[in-house]
Amino acid sequence: MAFTVAIDGPAAAGKGTVARAVARHFGFAHLDTGLLYRATGRRTLDGTDPVSAAEALRAEDLEADDLRTPDVAQAASRVAAVPEVRRALLDFQRAFARREGGAVLDGRDIGTVICPDAEVKLFVTATDDVRATRRLKELRENGFKTDFDEVLADLRARDARDSARAAAPLKPADDAVLLDTSQMDIDTAVDRAIAEVARRLR
Repeated sequence: MAFTVAIDGPAAAGKGTVARAVARHFGFAHLDTGLLYRATGRRTLDGTDPVSAAEALRAEDLEADDLRTPDVAQAASRVAAVPEVRRALLDFQRAFARREGGAVLDGRDIGTVICPDAEVKLFVTATDDVRATRRLKELRENGFKTDFDEVLADLRARDARDSARAAAPLKPADDAVLLDTSQMDIDTAVDRAIAEVARRLR
């Protein structure tokens, strides 16, 4: 059975955590599509052309231990705005989405571009301040020295770039269920997502 759950939203809204939990609950495969762009962006920091980096991407590139750094995040956002990069990564994502046994994909254009026919579409969001607080905690736990204002500015710059790009801008699909996690703990957010998937499976 092919069954696709598309989860979109801005950085640090909780979509990755929700996606992993939903996949685990239903036994679906999970793909953090942001890693494709992070791995591509990581290659460009070494001087590789963005399109060449995307076309040469290998599965093992997604396991590099430096894909969560701020520099790579910015590079990922830049390469994601290149239409040729997005095209190079499209087939991989669509094939993953329709695999037997069900799949959960999280990113920024899953419900609008990658999987417009997904059985479930969620758009996970939160206020800028809440997202910046979460990202600051994550970065500090991983040894990065930064402050709230810097993280907030970085998130807003990424939001602006992701929302304004001509190719697959960040926005909710018309039929997506909005999940605002600003005032939710993670268990509540996960429970609501699971309930929505379960409702569509019935």
